[in-house]
Amino acid sequence: MERRTVLLSVLLLIGLAGLSAAIAIGVIRSRPDTPDPSDNGDKEYDSELCHPLLIAHRGASGYVPEHTLGAYALAASMGSDYLEPDVVMTKDGHIIARHDNELGLTTNVADHPEFASRYRTQMVDGRQVSGWFTEDFTLAEIKTLRAIERIPDIRPGNTRMDGAFDVPTMQEIIDLTKGLEISLKRPIGIYPEIKHSTHFQRLGLAMERPLVDLLHRNGYTRPESLIYIQSFEVSNLKELKSMTDLRLIQLFAGNSALPPFDQAVQETGLTYAQMATPDGLREIATYAYAVGPDKGYIIPRNANQTLGTPTSFVKDAHAAGLKVHPYTFRSENVYLPAEFRSADPSQAALGDAAGEYRAFLATGIDGLFTDHPDDFANVRGSCA
Repeated sequence: MERRTVLLSVLLLIGLAGLSAAIAIGVIRSRPDTPDPSDNGDKEYDSELCHPLLIAHRGASGYVPEHTLGAYALAASMGSDYLEPDVVMTKDGHIIARHDNELGLTTNVADHPEFASRYRTQMVDGRQVSGWFTEDFTLAEIKTLRAIERIPDIRPGNTRMDGAFDVPTMQEIIDLTKGLEISLKRPIGIYPEIKHSTHFQRLGLAMERPLVDLLHRNGYTRPESLIYIQSFEVSNLKELKSMTDLRLIQLFAGNSALPPFDQAVQETGLTYAQMATPDGLREIATYAYAVGPDKGYIIPRNANQTLGTPTSFVKDAHAAGLKVHPYTFRSENVYLPAEFRSADPSQAALGDAAGEYRAFLATGIDGLFTDHPDDFANVRGSCA
């Protein structure tokens, strides 16, 4: 898609959504949260959406800088069922959308001399990270920054939109989504991921309760609400289970030998590999509705980077009563299995993403995260 057309399209969508947002907010915040009298307890959640679910990973981040209102609006226009923001906290307790708490890769903070002294190095989830961190900035200061493309070598076209968007709050994403539901005349969900839970808890900026309160205030209160809350950690999901009826999803890191960071801190010895066993999945089902594995748990790659033999992960998860939403599908050659790459040597070259989608759909997954929602929508086909 030509990038100027993308920018004009997303700005138009944001404008339309903005006109609808006030109406949507009034409807959602005044709507009584009462059970559907026709619901006999056997309701299939997400029944009003297309399947398998199309989850826009950080928005349509293959076309627009990630975690911007533009990326989310474009993703919705491409048919996404859910918009996925990663959420972190500001110094003054506001929930904003960034993939990490470090701001240097996705904003122009380095161009702001007034913030130069805030560059520092700290440990985040057991890793040493240098940069500028959201917990050192107020929301007002964050709003002076502009979003930039995180991987410009792979997505050079997206850099044309550097500076076009600011860093959105979770409330702004909710408002946009409600407006888009009216503009596009269909339901759209939100799929927030709590980032660095233990790190923010240690800072006195735990986001679990503030996120739940924010979602509840906006009318998302029941299991059938179009919300999933996800985390790579375990303890916070179990804590969330006691806070809300909203659906939870346990994420799995790509390296299965690793422990979730909270489990490493608690020295429980639990690893993602143990969590991926039938017994581990049954334990997850006691607090989560779904699992979000790296796609290698489902179809590992061979030494030559072609797809190998599917595992029993999907079957085992379904047997435990869990839905399965793997991540992350991208259309560039550098991310695709070898047999689906094109001959173009450019880092930005696109390959046969449809081939990879079809291979994973054949395993019985219930949805997936993608940076290129239109590519998956084309494979999935029309949903009446």
